[in-house]
Amino acid sequence: MRVFVTGASGWIGSAAVDELLAAGHEVTGLARSDASAAAVEAKGAHVRRGDLDDLESIRAGAEAADAVVHLANKHDFADPAVSNAAERGAVQTIGDALAGSNRPFLLASGVVGLAHGRPAVETDRSPFHGPESPRGGSENLALEFADRGVRTVSLRFAPTVHGAGDHGFISVIAGIAREKGVSGYPGAGTNRWAAVHRSDAGRLVALALEKAPAGSRLHAVAEEGVPTREIAEAIGRTFDLPVVSIDPGDVADHFGWIGRYFAMEGATSSAATQALLGWTPTGPGLVEDIDTGAYSAVG
Repeated sequence: MRVFVTGASGWIGSAAVDELLAAGHEVTGLARSDASAAAVEAKGAHVRRGDLDDLESIRAGAEAADAVVHLANKHDFADPAVSNAAERGAVQTIGDALAGSNRPFLLASGVVGLAHGRPAVETDRSPFHGPESPRGGSENLALEFADRGVRTVSLRFAPTVHGAGDHGFISVIAGIAREKGVSGYPGAGTNRWAAVHRSDAGRLVALALEKAPAGSRLHAVAEEGVPTREIAEAIGRTFDLPVVSIDPGDVADHFGWIGRYFAMEGATSSAATQALLGWTPTGPGLVEDIDTGAYSAVG
């Protein structure tokens, strides 16, 4: 299958490209820079130059492919409206290009905010609709194309996709700990973060392309929820820092923009996903990854 991948040189995308190539697919990755293009080519994939603002390149890539895996995101946390608009524009463009073809369209989404008071499950519908909502409401927009002859599949990734070399949320939290001289956790530290190792996330993408039916919502989650206190304790062990509770009223000042996410309850089940795909996560857990040095070079 000819698979067009946005975010092909990214943290999750590069792992997914490896799995897609290993499964025998021909991959073309969207690359916005010479370095990204070189990384994609080094894996044995083709390159299409462009970025999330280059909708013509995205449209052409989708039209020429048998399937699209959309993993790119601007991740502009200082101005999320920029990321939301780009995400919605890309999803609309891909959906329009694939409409009526029954070709697969897999897109990255998230699990935060899906449920309250219990772990989120795959049947929970995203509450985010419209261009002003998180990710521009892209999951619901993409799933609408399932009624227009597109095999849309939502890939809901855990808030931390961890591993050596990760520059995501856990890396940011570890960097804050080193800067502040303490490894903090919000309040009692009992709120939980779902987690998945990067290798397991990449494998899930390839399995979803092969097996997931139109309209599927899949959870790329290996650990249902790791308490934030345990995360802080592991970071404290790594950098020999005291571990402290941060009063809920001080979370924003201590952690900055990431504080609102770190203080959320994000427990998430992937039981239905594992059963559907025959996917069994085998990578190390988040605390094990931190303890064995995956984030030791941060800061």
